Amino acid sequence: MKNTLRDIEELPDLGITLSDGTRLSARVWRPVDAHDDPVPAILEYLPYRKRDGTCARDALTHPYFAKRGYACIRVDIRGNGDSEGLMEDEYSPQELADGVEVINWLVAQPWCSGRVGIMGISWGGFNGLQIAALGPEPLKAVITLCSTVDRFADDIHFKGGCLLNENMGWGATMWSYSSRAPDPALRENWREMWLERLEAEPFLPALWLRHQRRDAYWRHGSVCEDFGAIKARVLAIGGWGDAYKNAVPQIVENIPGAKGIVGPWVHKYPHFAVPEPRIGFLQEALRWWDRWLKDIDTGVENDPDYSTYLMDGARPATWYTDRPGRWINQDAPAELTQRLDLGPDGLGTAGAFTRLVASPQDTGADGGEYCAIWLGPELPGDQRNDDSKSVCFDTAPLEQDTDIAGAPEVTLRLRSDQPQGQIAVRLNHVHPDGASTRITYGVLNLSHRESAADPQPMEVDRDTVITLRLDHIAYRVPRGHRLRLAISNAYWPLIWPSPLKTRMTLTAGHVDLPLRETAHQPERSFPPPDAEAPWRTTQLREAHHIRRTETDHTTGVVSLVIEDDFGKVQDNDHGLINGHVARECWTIHPDDPLSARGACHWTDELERDGIQLRTETCCEMRSDATTFHLSATLKAYENDVLIYERSMTDQIPRDQM
Repeated sequence: MKNTLRDIEELPDLGITLSDGTRLSARVWRPVDAHDDPVPAILEYLPYRKRDGTCARDALTHPYFAKRGYACIRVDIRGNGDSEGLMEDEYSPQELADGVEVINWLVAQPWCSGRVGIMGISWGGFNGLQIAALGPEPLKAVITLCSTVDRFADDIHFKGGCLLNENMGWGATMWSYSSRAPDPALRENWREMWLERLEAEPFLPALWLRHQRRDAYWRHGSVCEDFGAIKARVLAIGGWGDAYKNAVPQIVENIPGAKGIVGPWVHKYPHFAVPEPRIGFLQEALRWWDRWLKDIDTGVENDPDYSTYLMDGARPATWYTDRPGRWINQDAPAELTQRLDLGPDGLGTAGAFTRLVASPQDTGADGGEYCAIWLGPELPGDQRNDDSKSVCFDTAPLEQDTDIAGAPEVTLRLRSDQPQGQIAVRLNHVHPDGASTRITYGVLNLSHRESAADPQPMEVDRDTVITLRLDHIAYRVPRGHRLRLAISNAYWPLIWPSPLKTRMTLTAGHVDLPLRETAHQPERSFPPPDAEAPWRTTQLREAHHIRRTETDHTTGVVSLVIEDDFGKVQDNDHGLINGHVARECWTIHPDDPLSARGACHWTDELERDGIQLRTETCCEMRSDATTFHLSATLKAYENDVLIYERSMTDQIPRDQM
């Protein structure tokens, strides 16, 4: 059945008043005749400001569905954008309860047919699954992108039990994002709302760092605790260039009727993501909505359960515009698992050996961003420098093209001279000239080797067998090239270092590779990307991105400097001006884990009608052997006059971290 395009209207500030009196602000696209011919509702619910934050992607996406018979509702969660109230944390019980209330409010509207879908990427992908797990009856379908099912294991806080520096990096982002004022054109009391928001704004890295184990705090919102609670039909989408690639296969495996797609993309919607090839995400999403919200037979039940983009092996680069490859279907576990032993002659031939793992603290400098999102040089570069600081095991040149599809698993026998340590393992593609491309990787806090909820220190100088899973991937290594397993006990600046330098002795190990028959032809195809007209803006300052490594030859300190100027634009329709600049600096001495420092500074600008608003947010983190030390400042300016300032410091004990 073909959708007939309908004329639509936009409501920039529809109020949704919750039971406690808090007014949430929604931007709505819907058919003009929806009161006479009610339509299903599609909710996107997140804190990233519908008025200026997500406008670019909203313009491409929501009108498309509205013209095809849906009401699209983009809601700012409480305490953000133009919504009243105060935000406590990410995915708080209050946030999720508000989401359920919004869904029930939607179905009570005369223009809604009584069925609701929820869609979102990242934060909106997370809370969409979490709200679905609460079981609101009108919610029939979910499209979740770049999200996770386990908040401790696969978010920006911890990975393999190691503390991700993204815990502070993204916390600094939210310290900035959520401290911004509402649009003065929409709220007469905008200044009062802003000051209340500034006073209550939580410094979330300190909250998150107080939970260094997988405790009840992280179990809340982790839908893997009870996949069966999700009754809505779920379409999950991810990208190999994104941090959240592991959730899609878990969703497909554990939620009946779920479907999954993983492409080559970074953290973006796949109708405008990079690298290419993009797909017709809007058309695929429409098939999902039409089937589960309108009972139209679109055939989605017969789609492959899990389709991934098998990337051809490529030269290492910190950015790709396209990735050659082909779509494959993985509806069953890997067809073949190949075990490659670690041995004295490399990878693939067993034998006795002893190798010392004692990496400099700056090992990992070419690992790229944990989550590539800002479209700068954020992907892993040539791994040769990191490989030189690691223990490496290479295969002989491969006799045929080798398709890796799944999550490799690495088992190591090692002993440590310290009770607290960490391991980073990379599976790399080594080219004939020696260039090294990271295929996938994993990290492990050795105290979390058996349990993330009850970590235990290593027994010093005693052989211990540990196993870690690397991230899911679909990648072809060409005939004549090599595979390399690179092992280090530092991976900066991705993870925070152990409190003391460690020396680990590695005496055995193997990697289990999930392989499949070589794919000669594409096994699935998608329509080309479609989208609505782009957001209409006037560029006032161009965007640019800088990422550089600096070495102080006097002190030996190595620094990663990141400068992301996102530019400054004016909305051509309502006139609001916004601009953002983010700066990060991560420093460490190669010989001293306690020299690690992280610093972030965000500038956010908002202007209209002679009003100039700005926030400056800064934070820093360091540690000694027993304690993490954090500090943060928040300053707010109106027409360049400081109107609010707050500083905080915090000390948080290290807990097997």
